[in-house]
Amino acid sequence: MAKVQLAGSASLKITRHRQRVWQDYLTMTKPKVVAMLLLTALVGMCLAVSGIPPLKAVVFGLAGIGLQSAAAAAFNHVLDRRFDAKMARTHHRPLAKGRIETPKAVAFASVLMVAGFALLWQLNALTAWLTFASLIGYAVIYTVWLKHATPQNIVIGGLAGAAPPLLGWTAVTGQLDPHALLLVMLVFTWTPPHFWALAIHRRDDYAKAGIPMLPVTHGIAFTKTMVLLYTVLLALVGLLPWLTGMSGALYLIGSTVLNLGFVAYAAKLKFADSPGHAWATFKYSIWHLLALFVVLLADHWLQAWW
Repeated sequence: MAKVQLAGSASLKITRHRQRVWQDYLTMTKPKVVAMLLLTALVGMCLAVSGIPPLKAVVFGLAGIGLQSAAAAAFNHVLDRRFDAKMARTHHRPLAKGRIETPKAVAFASVLMVAGFALLWQLNALTAWLTFASLIGYAVIYTVWLKHATPQNIVIGGLAGAAPPLLGWTAVTGQLDPHALLLVMLVFTWTPPHFWALAIHRRDDYAKAGIPMLPVTHGIAFTKTMVLLYTVLLALVGLLPWLTGMSGALYLIGSTVLNLGFVAYAAKLKFADSPGHAWATFKYSIWHLLALFVVLLADHWLQAWW
């Protein structure tokens, strides 16, 4: 009886260990971030055509973009592991804690990268190379250099994170298009106030790790001003899809409400801040982008059907 209990206990420990290992590998891919990127890519696919995009482009495109985005996130974990260990927000990450060895993490990220590139190559070379360039932009140029070189790191490096709508568009058409670049502009303009709100909330963390985020180098008051200015800019950029005829009234109304909401959060952050409001602004910005692209898609389908 005792032997059976010991065997059962050992089996349970092995199962739990395996689950933890898989959870750690999943954590390295930043699944929530990848899910958001895939939503913007899907909207780019749908807006590229008047009807339903080809099934092959959707399946191969989302799988390839998702795998490459996950690879970029995993490489980010590898390259940032020493800094992650110093920050309360990231010290629990698998590599920072030493639960996954660096060579294994590099191999894992490399497999994701190659698999994603191969899938996108089945669609067209333009999407494959643009996605790979975005991976390099985030995992290498931003993580290794920009993040530690300038407080404008998130502004310049944000271009890589803004690429998925364009990638989704080219996955369907194989061509660049000015309307696809408008989608990139939306995400590109949204990124600084989104991330700076988090940086204000985690200012001491970044200072401790020696990362020159804007609140560390220029102070929280200046960063609040920049958050407000960028949200105003985002509201103006948000008009472009409607002004160019890309979207209709539903998008105009929905985006205006969402963007003014973001401006309101930023204005309170600047002029009437309260404990926890920077974090609330950060959380609103996430739902803002998700809702903005859902409205874009709903408007597109409404126009196509009516």
